[in-house]
Amino acid sequence: METLLAEDFSTELDVSVVGPRKMIQIAFGDFTLDISETIVTGWLIIVVLFILMKWLTKDLKVVPETKRQVIAEYIVEFFNNTVKEMMGESMVKFAPYIATIFTFALTGALVSILGFRSMTVDINCTGTWAVMTFVLITYYKLKNNGAGGYLKSFAEPVIFITPINILSEVATPLAMALRMFGNMASGMIITSIVYAFLTVLSNVVYNALSLQALEFLNYFHIFQIGIPAALSIYFDFFSGVIQSYVFIMLTMVYVGQAAGANDA
Repeated sequence: METLLAEDFSTELDVSVVGPRKMIQIAFGDFTLDISETIVTGWLIIVVLFILMKWLTKDLKVVPETKRQVIAEYIVEFFNNTVKEMMGESMVKFAPYIATIFTFALTGALVSILGFRSMTVDINCTGTWAVMTFVLITYYKLKNNGAGGYLKSFAEPVIFITPINILSEVATPLAMALRMFGNMASGMIITSIVYAFLTVLSNVVYNALSLQALEFLNYFHIFQIGIPAALSIYFDFFSGVIQSYVFIMLTMVYVGQAAGANDA
């Protein structure tokens, strides 16, 4: 009777990093609207944040009587004070916008801890936030200098550097988008490579111990215990917080300069 031997566990390094999946497709005749994983995750975050904010701001009192009101007031004061410090007293009206961008960017980055694909590893997402900021920058430049003054500024201090000034203007939103996307995407790629390497390392040990008959080990890799969690603390949590904060700081600086509020 012939005995069939189980195949060795794979020891090939297999790393696959792809863009966000298409979760929903809506057909309009010959046109198909693709709704990506980033959009679905974004709306889930919006719903969760809406419920959380409604809970934090429920039954507000002049003098706080609950811990959730204290937390809500602390959040509001933090962003108000941050905007005042970075942009000036006159620009405190931007606090809700800055708070929204920071909260959305932070939660969009941290959802990866829960197993979701981070929103910030999609250039369309960080690019949209950067374009929103660029629109505000352009609006205040036009408001303060007029269309003529805005166009004239590209030829200052000498007309020969006009192309450089135009390139610098376009580079502002591009740099903001790529900075956050690049940092978060690099973390995802490094984590994927580490996961793949730990899978191979586990399989090498399984093969050496002749455990090929235990097929469930294809789904359980001993060396993936603990190490990925440590990486997640940095790449998902620490880096997500830092990059979200850097993004709003750049937003406040650029918009404040355009509005002339930083000198106020």
